[in-house]
Amino acid sequence: MSRIIIFNVNWLGDVLFSTAAIRNIRRNFPDSYIACVIPSRCHHILKGNPHLDEIIIFDEKDKRSGVIEKINFIRSLKEKKFDMAFLLHRSFTRALICRLAGIPVRHGYFTKKRGFLLSKKIPLPKKDSLHRIDFYLNLIKGAGFKVGDRFLEFFLEDSDVKFVDDFLKKNSIGQDDFTVVLNPGGNWMLKRWPKEYWAELADRLIGGFGAKVIITGSPADMPLVAAIKKLMKNAPVITCGVFNIKHLGALCRKAKVFVTADTGPLHIANAVGAKKIIALFGPTSVQVTGPYPLDNVVVLQKDVGCIIPCYQVNCKDNRCMKAILPREVIEEIIKI
Repeated sequence: MSRIIIFNVNWLGDVLFSTAAIRNIRRNFPDSYIACVIPSRCHHILKGNPHLDEIIIFDEKDKRSGVIEKINFIRSLKEKKFDMAFLLHRSFTRALICRLAGIPVRHGYFTKKRGFLLSKKIPLPKKDSLHRIDFYLNLIKGAGFKVGDRFLEFFLEDSDVKFVDDFLKKNSIGQDDFTVVLNPGGNWMLKRWPKEYWAELADRLIGGFGAKVIITGSPADMPLVAAIKKLMKNAPVITCGVFNIKHLGALCRKAKVFVTADTGPLHIANAVGAKKIIALFGPTSVQVTGPYPLDNVVVLQKDVGCIIPCYQVNCKDNRCMKAILPREVIEEIIKI
């Protein structure tokens, strides 16, 4: 039985996109032992994934992850005796770790810096020419293996669903209520919708539609959500610091509408089959990081004359996100 290790990527949405690759690797190696390396913040994305035998935590850029920690990590991989690696991440360090760990077969995208560390060098596609899902699947194809499908997977447990049910009941939110979940956060500031817009949208939903509005986010989003609440006339229900990613998935499955920017929770909601998603896109490309499938998703994005995708991290205007108005989101919700 072969032993395979997958070195995954660093961000929630990208790890979720990689679930199609993980499933297809399992199909090519149904009887193999398959482990996946991810940073701790992404653990919940793959927790419970039946295609994996093991999840290994490795925080490459953690302050505690110095030379000694990396040596110990390499030693632990060597002891596990993996014979094949799929490097979804383009990191030089991770390719070097696989080489030093004695993994004989190392599949990865070729770059000048790390090409000598790979045993199977897959040509790197042109930047932004593929959706992230296909970027990872293309590596599998390039390594000579079959790819059968490209959908995402996110697995919930009964305890996750119960936690959310209990929370909703405690906050007097019933199954028949018009529940709208708003996700204002995002790891990249330029992808965020203005807080004033979120406040206006939430107030109009509560005041005009009698909606039960839930604002969600990670603990890091608490200041943003507090600022939105301060701008509101009505009181939303807030789950920041209460829900983990699994709970968010269970909540999105129950909500009538989920409104979010291009960030990990968008793809979690889509993977669990949320009833209706409104995705707000500005500086990023729907063709590269957009939701898949689009059956239950409305994407709002305005042409403001900028090049998309835009990587101008110092942009002070953010006009692409400001161009999407709250009334346009309301119009989409009215259609629902």
